[in-house]
Amino acid sequence: MIDKLAFIKLQDKKILAARSKGRGIYYIPGGKREPGETDSEALAREIEEELTLKLDPASVQFYGEFRAQAHGQSEGIMVNMRCYTASGIGEIVPSAEIEEVIWLSYSDREKVSDVAKLIFDDLKVKGLLE
Repeated sequence: MIDKLAFIKLQDKKILAARSKGRGIYYIPGGKREPGETDSEALAREIEEELTLKLDPASVQFYGEFRAQAHGQSEGIMVNMRCYTASGIGEIVPSAEIEEVIWLSYSDREKVSDVAKLIFDDLKVKGLLE
C-alpha cells in the first residue's frame, strides 16, 4: 500500500492538477509523509516544494480518503490518498519535478490516475466539479 496525501484546490468548479516531467498523466498535488510528520505538515511541505504555495496551517481541512490501483505500479499495488483542502498564500508556480499545472474539469477525467478519478467522481456528485 502506498500512502499519500493530496491537496484539493478548486476554482470555478475546476480542480488544480499537476504533471511531473516526463509523465503523461495528471495527478492531484501532494506527496508522502517524512518520518514524524503530521498530515498537515507533510502536505504543507509537499505543496511548497511542488507549487511554491504556502498553506495556511489553520485552514487545513480533511476532505476524504480514496483508494485505487497505483498508477505505474504492479497490479494489486494500491494507493491510499488522504485528501485535504486549505487556503494558500502566494502564487501557484510549478517547481521541482513539476512540468505543468493546470485546472481540470470533469470532462478531463481520463487524463488522471485511477485514484484521482475517484476524487473527480466524488467532487462531481457533490456539485463541486463541472
